[in-house]
Amino acid sequence: MTSDRVAADSALTALAPLIWGSTYLVTTEMLPPGRPLLAATVRALPAGLILLAIGRTLPRGDWWWRAAVLGTLNIGAFLYLLFVAAYHLPGGVAALVMAVQPTVVLALSALLLKERITPVHAVACASGIAGVGLLALTPRAGLDPVGVGAGLLGAVSMASGIVLTKRWGRPRGVGLLTFTGWQLSFGGLLLLPVMLLGEGLPGAVSGRNVAGFAYLGIIGALFAYAVWFRGVERLPALTVSMLGFASPLAATALGYLVLHETLAPAQLAGALTVIGAVVLARPRAAGAGQRPSDPPPPRPTADGAGRGISRAS
Repeated sequence: MTSDRVAADSALTALAPLIWGSTYLVTTEMLPPGRPLLAATVRALPAGLILLAIGRTLPRGDWWWRAAVLGTLNIGAFLYLLFVAAYHLPGGVAALVMAVQPTVVLALSALLLKERITPVHAVACASGIAGVGLLALTPRAGLDPVGVGAGLLGAVSMASGIVLTKRWGRPRGVGLLTFTGWQLSFGGLLLLPVMLLGEGLPGAVSGRNVAGFAYLGIIGALFAYAVWFRGVERLPALTVSMLGFASPLAATALGYLVLHETLAPAQLAGALTVIGAVVLARPRAAGAGQRPSDPPPPRPTADGAGRGISRAS
């Protein structure tokens, strides 16, 4: 893998967290208030079913439970906790709490992927958290304990999903969109009964609500997760996680442009620090495209050829 290819893969993968950075704005401005389960379910399930209809392939063998685990960690649990944090905290503060994710990925990568923790990795994680802190901790920042707890659990959930996705790879013969559809569908199906029992359906939905749900489902889930899982396959786990720092950058920029929030010099310094952390954690292409400390890319498992109406393309 050349340095140009690494840069291109990183730039494309960064689109996902940039899009997710708009979740906080869309949640507070366009969705029905106080319905995190509804928001998470509508975001995941329709997109997942659309991708399943396109791919027409179901999991096989061990991939039934693996897809369920990944769907829970990457989608179901993560999205619910994300929306709880978004409803209880300002967007920047929610992003700050979830900025511990790269540190969790670093620890899990060492444990499950046998990746070596280098001083550069540790400095990159610390710098990223510090930068997000400068972005988010304004004098008006609120620290609701429910939101903080949800954000921390959400970070652990997504970090675990990233590392397990990297460890297990993608089944042979299954396309990226189908693989994404499995996870979105499992996550959405997990959330659906909990949403119906815990929140129920709203009595009325406005056109603004529909537009918000459509954006989160089509752009924030179907497109963004396909791009994200492509990046998880092609880039080191820590690099992908560090690209998640683009989310608070986007949330801060949207707050400034749409909600007319002011940016202090400390926030600008925080943005530069976050960018520096992402650059620091980027993979270095060498020879065949990997550093000596990097593990080989996961091979598709032989038990996952999938079965369904037709073979995935």
